[in-house]
Amino acid sequence: QLQLVESGGGSVQPGRSLRLSCTASGFTSGVPFDSYVIAWFRQVPGKEREGASCISGSGGSTEYAESVKGRFAISRDNAKNTVYLQMNSLEPEDTAIYYCAAGVGGWGLQSWMYEHWGQGTQVTVSS
Repeated sequence: QLQLVESGGGSVQPGRSLRLSCTASGFTSGVPFDSYVIAWFRQVPGKEREGASCISGSGGSTEYAESVKGRFAISRDNAKNTVYLQMNSLEPEDTAIYYCAAGVGGWGLQSWMYEHWGQGTQVTVSS
């Protein structure tokens, strides 16, 4: 069972940056890490989970939600089984729990496309 662990969350002031990491382990199904599309989602309590960004297995294709485009950058290091989300110019509206998710065979920012999920990391943006 693939396991995903997020890290890098925290509390920052508006305008500052954070980098989230999502590290995968437990490749018991034989599917290598670079076969997975990895996405970052975020959720505020009481609201629907929102897709922020996703990246293809090779890292050659990326997609961003309009709300983060130009401020967030997704990347991956397949040798380290890790995907990153660099978040710049953070705004209070970015406050949420951030989850990474992995899936095979799909593409996009719909949560139903992803079968493996991490436990999430809290990001708080406040002055």
